[in-house]
Amino acid sequence: MAWNEPPDNRNKDQDPWGRRPNGNGNQGGGPPDLDQILGEWGKKLNSILGGGKRSGGGGGGSSSGGAGPQNIKGLVLAALIVVLGVGLYNSFYTLDEQERGVVLRFGTFHKLEMPGLRFKLPLIDQVEKVNVTNLRSYSYQDLMLTEDENIVDISMTVQFLATDARAFALNVRSPERSLEDAADSALRHEMGGVIMDEVLTAGRAQLALNVRDRLQRYLDNYGAGIEISAVNIREARAPQEVQDAYDDVIRAREDEQRLINQAQSYANEVVPLARGQAQRQLEEAEAYRAELVATAEGDASRFTQLAVEYANAPEVTRERLYLETVSRIYSEVNKVMLDVREGSNNLMYLPLDRLSNGASRMSDDDIDRLSERLEQRSRNRN
Repeated sequence: MAWNEPPDNRNKDQDPWGRRPNGNGNQGGGPPDLDQILGEWGKKLNSILGGGKRSGGGGGGSSSGGAGPQNIKGLVLAALIVVLGVGLYNSFYTLDEQERGVVLRFGTFHKLEMPGLRFKLPLIDQVEKVNVTNLRSYSYQDLMLTEDENIVDISMTVQFLATDARAFALNVRSPERSLEDAADSALRHEMGGVIMDEVLTAGRAQLALNVRDRLQRYLDNYGAGIEISAVNIREARAPQEVQDAYDDVIRAREDEQRLINQAQSYANEVVPLARGQAQRQLEEAEAYRAELVATAEGDASRFTQLAVEYANAPEVTRERLYLETVSRIYSEVNKVMLDVREGSNNLMYLPLDRLSNGASRMSDDDIDRLSERLEQRSRNRN
């Protein structure tokens, strides 16, 4: 029947589900109370753990008073089994190739585990996993004061590795925070020893090397187990409030560098030319010196040989010298005037300029014969 139909004689005092109330006012087919649920769970657990049912009089029903201690014992055993299972499950752990395990037993360092499946004592050992190959980075930016009392807005990136797992996990409470403080201190110390122009132009690479060395010394003194891989000065510029003025300074510096480059280019062009000219003059002077020395040595040797010949034949040598001298003189003049006789006005004129073409083809013997003929003609006329 429907749930809202009135009861009849066949289903007196029935609820819509057709269940009758029991003697104590509860419906016999309704949901049981909390005590009944706990009792049933206790009996099931006792049956699983090997406990037996206690028989009682009056229809073989179980006694609720006798099942209480057994229920508590079963719950305790179940809780112990669960705790042991969870502890055993958590006793095994795995370390990757990049990780090292720092095992603490009762809060004290026990050993350092390598990668693989490892075991630890539950509730006694504690494992700190440290990644020793991951390259970590830290970025920093702040205003710094330089040696020449200028303020620079500088940004820096630090890359580091946790190379010593034990030191990284145990020696310092917060290694990364210590790294940040040490990086700030190292950068401020190095910035206090350089001028602003070096930081803004070509000095950032050297500044980064100095900061890296100083920061590594700090961390080694702390025993942090950290190795600095690289320090990069990403940007260094003037504060925003005075950026325009510094831009003018930078442009002036660029103009200065441009003029220096132009002067250097001109010097590179002029200096080699001047050096070449100087070298040429030196070589010409050396050649002139060698020529003079050779000429002097030749003249000295000729004079020495001539002296020997003159000692052997004075007359012949004297005549030869005379003829050679006359030949050299005649070769350098165009006209020759010969005085035939003392006190006479008669002169002999030789147009050597007209005979220059023929004379240039005459040998020394021809010139000697011509001189003798002229001398003979002059005697005949006298």
